[in-house]
Amino acid sequence: MTYLRALRDQRRGIAVLLGWSVLEGVPALLSGRLVGLAVDRGFAAGRPWTGVAWLLLFAAVAVLGGFGLRQVFMRLGAVVEPLRDALVRQIVRGVLHAGSQTRQPDASAVARITRHVEVVRDATAGVLVQARALLVTTTAALVGLAATVSSLAWLVILPVVAALILFGLLLPSLARGQRRLVLADEQAASVAGTVFLGVRDVTAVGGTDHAVRDVMIEVDHQASATVRMAFATALRGVVIALGGFAPLVLLLLIAPGMVRAGTLTVGEVLGAVVYLSTSVQPALRRLADTTSTVVLRLVVALRRLAEAAPPIREPDGDATPTGTDLELRAVTFGWSPTAEPVVRNLDLTLPAGSHLAVVGPSGIGKSTLAGLITGLVDPRSGEILLGGTPVRSVAPDHRHHRIALVPQETYLFTGTVRENLSLFAPDASDATLLRAAAAVGASDLLTKLGGLSGTIGHSAAGLSAGEAQLLTAARVYTSPAEIVVLDEATSALDPAAEAVVEQAFAARNGTLIVIAHRLSSALRADRVLLMDGGPPLLGRHQDLLTTSPLYRDLMAAWQQPPTPTAPSPAPVGPATSPRGSM
Repeated sequence: MTYLRALRDQRRGIAVLLGWSVLEGVPALLSGRLVGLAVDRGFAAGRPWTGVAWLLLFAAVAVLGGFGLRQVFMRLGAVVEPLRDALVRQIVRGVLHAGSQTRQPDASAVARITRHVEVVRDATAGVLVQARALLVTTTAALVGLAATVSSLAWLVILPVVAALILFGLLLPSLARGQRRLVLADEQAASVAGTVFLGVRDVTAVGGTDHAVRDVMIEVDHQASATVRMAFATALRGVVIALGGFAPLVLLLLIAPGMVRAGTLTVGEVLGAVVYLSTSVQPALRRLADTTSTVVLRLVVALRRLAEAAPPIREPDGDATPTGTDLELRAVTFGWSPTAEPVVRNLDLTLPAGSHLAVVGPSGIGKSTLAGLITGLVDPRSGEILLGGTPVRSVAPDHRHHRIALVPQETYLFTGTVRENLSLFAPDASDATLLRAAAAVGASDLLTKLGGLSGTIGHSAAGLSAGEAQLLTAARVYTSPAEIVVLDEATSALDPAAEAVVEQAFAARNGTLIVIAHRLSSALRADRVLLMDGGPPLLGRHQDLLTTSPLYRDLMAAWQQPPTPTAPSPAPVGPATSPRGSM
């Protein structure tokens, strides 16, 4: 579980908090004893300055405890903020993973990030502050009370045990109420988010009243859950009265007789009152607050996050493939279980060193194929192998080093040109980076930017889309990837610059897969995969011109010259080619 892993990662910080907590607990341990000594050996004995000295010592101890508490709060953020970041990452990854399978926005994710994660963050901080203080303070106070007036310890133990039993009886109803409130919050956010996303459609069809009514129903449910939770929380006062005030009342009733009998001194009674009123009673109040609010909110929020945010599926193993041959076996993929597949029963073999262009109408599934090959999405059925090993079973680090996906939208970060180009090859020399830039035709651009030491601004300010794509191409060219997938990665370049980039990657050792933005990419590839919604066709450019009317029509739009007739290709699967079998 992400929460527990994040806490384990912060165990050193938690240990430091506990260390400072010991210092914070010193006043609770000594408070009643020092006050009792101030009375018995000072004021009651006619030595006021001695009493003042004991009280000054108490004040010094309190300052020491305050210093410990200050250190606790100063170090609290170092524990809870990384925890919050880990939970947000889990939710975002889960939403993106689910979105890649459904393409439906998850409006309730907003509630999970803005409400539930913040609840977990605040509740964890509350537990670390309150539960820690409860443990340290109560233990110290009980030890001090037992050492001061051992005969009265039972006055504290019995009411506290009764209070704990009542807490146990109240917790299930409090948990149910808190869960109802969390679900009501999330449902209200989900319904409101859905309405806001479709506000234009709602207005266009005159459904404003209906939409408002749907939202208000959920708002009313949320308000009702809030009221019920507030009523249940009010019962905490009874427990606080029993566990906190009952020992003090019993002490005040019994102590006078024991003082008259000489079994207790006035100072010991006053010390017991100090222990009860300044340590035990506040500790029980914090127990009520922590258990019935903080802990419940924490448990319910964590449970809801676990239910609503699907865990990211980890790779099945840490296998290391032999070679970089790619093979797709009967691969089918659709964006939902009921959606029409965009890739259906696809068989494809790409030996190491292949150069494949994927062409077809827009929206036919070419980019989806790129996602399948790189492991970004999982097939509904079938298998994708890298070097004879299922892609999802390959160790992540190995897979990410072997396969590089270059999307149409580039990513350049604020920093030097050198830092951007060496992102995937941090040990690359300047000479290597310059050769990569020259290979993809970016030398003039580097000169314009001031060389490798030149800077790239926020969001690549000042660079055109084509210039950003050139720098991205140079970065991937420098990487150790042996399989490169260009998913319309040269769409902002002119045809001549695009040809330079593709030819550079084709000449580079490894496999090149081009999701074509222009059909000229097919002319440069060894083989072409045509996707048209039916069985994909694989063959050489000349073959497809003769056998596929769609491919011929697409090429005609680009005014390509006619080519000689060649044997027709078979549907992808049993076909063969000079570069390897399909």
